[in-house]
Amino acid sequence: MRILIVEDERDLGAAVQERVRLDGHAVDWFMTLEDARAAIATVDYDFMLLDLGLPDGNGRSLLREIRSTSSDIAILITTAEDQISDRITGLSEGADDYIVKPYDLNELVARIAAVARRYATPRRQVHYRIGEITIDRENRSVSRNGRVLDLTAREWAIMELLSRSPGRIHSRQQIETALYALEHDVDSNTVEVFISRLRRKVGNAVIRTIRGRGYCLDEKNGS
Repeated sequence: MRILIVEDERDLGAAVQERVRLDGHAVDWFMTLEDARAAIATVDYDFMLLDLGLPDGNGRSLLREIRSTSSDIAILITTAEDQISDRITGLSEGADDYIVKPYDLNELVARIAAVARRYATPRRQVHYRIGEITIDRENRSVSRNGRVLDLTAREWAIMELLSRSPGRIHSRQQIETALYALEHDVDSNTVEVFISRLRRKVGNAVIRTIRGRGYCLDEKNGS
């Protein structure tokens, strides 16, 4: 998934960013509402970790803005506010979950996974089969003829992105966005390199190249 962290505590933000990246997600981290709004305007995020007490305002204002639109981004509030009334307010305004600081990073990634599963639709089914390949979105794995493949975090990020909408064409830019944080440079042939590596593992027929447009999973062979 592409995850946005909005957290002004520098040490905590860095720790969360590293832990979530280790779990195989692409992560952007910002410390103010202004920067978060700018990021949301340019990137299609799947998930947001939203602190409430930020230097330029309360995170609930951003929560309300997002929920007033058609955006289906999942939002988990992270805050030091531990009163039941605070939690109820955040959930009633559209948050999907709430975790109180200080929290365990392993619990945080477990909550992210739980919320993400609730957002899954029939189109974004947990298991998807393409010929010999099975993509298990819940356990974040890909197997071929029953044997689990050894994918890198970035290879999984591509498969996870493509499997959200099998048959839908994803542009090179969309794949780059899934792979890297905003501040990182991307070589011109990076996507092609990872697609080539993936095809060696999953088979050439699984990922189709649509010339001039991008890549997709071969939906006609999927189930």
